[in-house]
Amino acid sequence: MKLTRRQLAAFAAATVAAPATAEPQQPAAGEDLLKLKRDQMQTSAVALSSVKLPMATEPAFQFKA
Repeated sequence: MKLTRRQLAAFAAATVAAPATAEPQQPAAGEDLLKLKRDQMQTSAVALSSVKLPMATEPAFQFKA
């Protein structure tokens, strides 16, 4: 599967935005909130790891010193 940098950025944005819309209206307190956020992070990590990205893919930005 070939992805352009723009498609990859759109996918990453959609993956990050998806859990934010599924948050409950009332925030949980203390350890419940911590567990909820850890579960969301795990879900996002699984979604990102499912995308196959070739090693030759260049980033959409460059670091310049």
